[in-house]
Order: sequence, then structure tokens, then C-alpha cells
Amino acid sequence: MQDLRLDRLDHLILTVRDVDTTCAFYQRVLRMEVETFGRGRSALRFGRQKINVERAQHPAPGSSHLCFITGAPLADWIQHLHACGVPLVEGPVKRNGAEGPIDSIYLRDPDGHSIEISTY
Repeated sequence: MQDLRLDRLDHLILTVRDVDTTCAFYQRVLRMEVETFGRGRSALRFGRQKINVERAQHPAPGSSHLCFITGAPLADWIQHLHACGVPLVEGPVKRNGAEGPIDSIYLRDPDGHSIEISTY
């Protein structure tokens, strides 16, 4: 029998109140690329990852948490977030990531989802 371990996450779906508002935020603040696929569906692309963005039938503000790893200094991200008018919720703080200790900052997207930007 083959090794049945999972290798990586291909994509996830983020449900939101307004797809256009969310895509604009992630593009402007987190510098992701917005793409359209299928019948007017939207996705956010960064590196080799993809987040599909869908309108929630029953929005649950703040129901998701996403942690993104960056190679840039967190001080640069803090300065960028400030310039974008996005307040920090917390950080920098030390946390534990999938590969070990990380330094993290936290913010919220337009739907209240928790966004963590971290460095190893």
C-alpha cells in the first residue's frame, strides 16, 4: 500500500459577506493576486497557494483564522498595514507554527476573520 500521508493544502474556501470587498482588501493589504475562474468565481493567489472566495449564505463574522508566512521583516508589514489604515490587533508576539517557533502580528479582514502574518 502506498504512503497515505497528505502532502500539502491545495486551496481552501473563505466565505465572506462581499466577495469584491474581500478581494480588494487582500489585494491591497496582503498583496495577493485576484483571479476569476469558472462562472465568475474569485480566488486569491499568493506563491503556489490559492484561496477561493465565496459569498456566505449566512455570514459568521470572524469565523476563520489564516496564518501567512512571509520572508519580509514584520516591522515592514507593520509599517505597510499602518499606511493602509489597517490596525494591528496584536503583536509582534512569539507563537508556535507548523515548523517551529514564529514571530507573529495579527489583524482582521473586512469580515472580522483573524489574519496572522508570521516569520520563522
